[in-house]
Amino acid sequence: MRALATALASAIGLTVAIVACSSSSESSSAKDVDASSAEASAPAPPSTLAVIDDARIGSHSEAPNFQKATGEFDPSTTGPFAEAKLVVDLTSSCFPFDKWQSDPPPSGQYWPASCDAFDRNFEIALFDPANDAAPGIELIRAITPFGGPLHLEADVTDLMNTVHGKRRMEITIPSYSDGEGKVSGSNGGWNVSAHIELTPGAAPRKVLAVVPVVYDSDTKGGAERALSFALPEGTTSTRIEYLATGHGGGAADADCIGPAEEFCKRNHTLTVDGAVLVSHKELWRTDCKNLCTVTKGGPFGDYCLQNPCGSQSSVKAPRANWCPGSETSPLVVEPESLGAGDHTFGITINKVADGGLWRISAKVFAYAD
Repeated sequence: MRALATALASAIGLTVAIVACSSSSESSSAKDVDASSAEASAPAPPSTLAVIDDARIGSHSEAPNFQKATGEFDPSTTGPFAEAKLVVDLTSSCFPFDKWQSDPPPSGQYWPASCDAFDRNFEIALFDPANDAAPGIELIRAITPFGGPLHLEADVTDLMNTVHGKRRMEITIPSYSDGEGKVSGSNGGWNVSAHIELTPGAAPRKVLAVVPVVYDSDTKGGAERALSFALPEGTTSTRIEYLATGHGGGAADADCIGPAEEFCKRNHTLTVDGAVLVSHKELWRTDCKNLCTVTKGGPFGDYCLQNPCGSQSSVKAPRANWCPGSETSPLVVEPESLGAGDHTFGITINKVADGGLWRISAKVFAYAD
């Protein structure tokens, strides 16, 4: 009897051990499966897409990157994105002024040769290399400081969730050299870098397309420009972004505070399919005075910290929807009942002086429910 009891106990113990071992193995396998599933479902980590790396935009037509730097990228294999941010940095050999120790102004000149001391248009736009006939999509409109650095950021989440295939980014600064080195350097230029910070995840909105409507200059004024665009099937809501800044020469009139289009107040009217969206909107900035923190110690005396190479009076002056060393925000309109199909966008600037111009761009965001 004792032998039988011992045998039964041994058998029971072996069974318990086998069950425990099997249970432990199944639990371990389940944990491995759960971990693998979690890894598979977890979003990819944020990444940085370098587009332009410290490129010098120059002012001599025979040199590389004359007035423009470009870079190509293709983010379509890593989307969709919960967030996308464009980051642009502009640097100059003009400032800080201690750079002049290693790059002094040539004899008889006021500025280091490589320094562009003037304020210039500063535009960042995206183009589709497969469709060169389409206008660019302007991402940022700014004006360089008088000789200083500038840091810019823009939310491009909706745009990046519509990009499929290669795109070309262009950064344009129309610098001109001053051979005498009086107004600016005789070989003035700027260094620019641009990257996009991407956070993978579900898109915040169901964006179907970002449609470029126009990206050019209006030199006439007075008459409506009619521009065609089309929205994709499924469009249930839209957002229009319109950018416009006045530049160039021209005689002063009753709407101007100085003899140049940049000092003239102009009215803008926007329509879609004949319906007025914006009527006689005056695009004019009076906050430029905030971009002059007076600082001591410059090569010519006190200077504006944000615009170190500009005269204080020039920096502070109101202008035609821009300020030196600042980004210009778009005029945003969200039309009601603008659906799929062909449409016409109308732009009227009431007046433009001879020799002056308005840089304009417009794009339409198409969303679905």
